[in-house]
Amino acid sequence: MADSKQERSGNFDLSEVIKAAKAQGDGKGERPVDRWNPEYCGEMDMVIRTDGSWWHEGTRITRQPMVELFASILRKDADGFTYLVTPVEKIKIEVETAPFIAIRVDVEGDGVEQRVFFTTNLGETVEAGPDRPIRVEIDPESQEPTPFVTVRGRLEALMTRPVFYELVEHGILGGSEDSNQLGIFAGGVFYELGAIE
Repeated sequence: MADSKQERSGNFDLSEVIKAAKAQGDGKGERPVDRWNPEYCGEMDMVIRTDGSWWHEGTRITRQPMVELFASILRKDADGFTYLVTPVEKIKIEVETAPFIAIRVDVEGDGVEQRVFFTTNLGETVEAGPDRPIRVEIDPESQEPTPFVTVRGRLEALMTRPVFYELVEHGILGGSEDSNQLGIFAGGVFYELGAIE
């Protein structure tokens, strides 16, 4: 186990990770990361902050194509951690809140047939529904909502405040007649957004 200390220290050559990622395509869209089962290689000093910015060893990654490339090989596993995954590497990184930000919402139709589309900070558009559910965490003390929509796999986008407010504008009271739960239909599913006082 001579190399285990090096692996835990997170001394990864970023250029090698970039090279491995580029070998899987041009960096646009998603890769079949769920089908790749490489061995765990350790942690990298890379953080996706709550505002959606990407940082490596304390320096912000400002090149959008590089961010898109890394985002295309992201995977969140059942252990709750997020990894950069290639066919030969699995490297843990830190995600403060969510790896993506939902910066726009478009609602088409109404009622059960209503369709809800979100655009992320990386230009991806996803339709909410059974495969990409909406969920809202409510802070037990402040009662502040933190809304998410699934982008792919277990990876989610945090909705900006304006996006969530726009979603709420399309909300309806759901459940029984005396229900105070506001929610929205998306892809035939009713998602609760929060309680109305």
